[in-house]
Amino acid sequence: MKRSRCSDEQIAYALRQAESGTAVAGVCRQLGISEATFYVWKKRFGHMGVAEVRELRQLREENSKLKRLVADLTLDKHILTEIVRKKV
Repeated sequence: MKRSRCSDEQIAYALRQAESGTAVAGVCRQLGISEATFYVWKKRFGHMGVAEVRELRQLREENSKLKRLVADLTLDKHILTEIVRKKV
């Protein structure tokens, strides 16, 4: 997943500004994002605060690292089993 240019605080700030009555176009212009990006953020992070957004992002990064680790270990296991088969 592509890393956002905006920080967790900026995402939460944008969502709170729109909830308080500021026009979505104004919030988007202020942050330099498209309205589509804003609505994706609203769908994904609308019910969360800054802490929850940060935690979710950290968990996703950790999950992707673990997936890569599992893929590497699976490949190593496959290579080792092929070597054992050729020796026998």
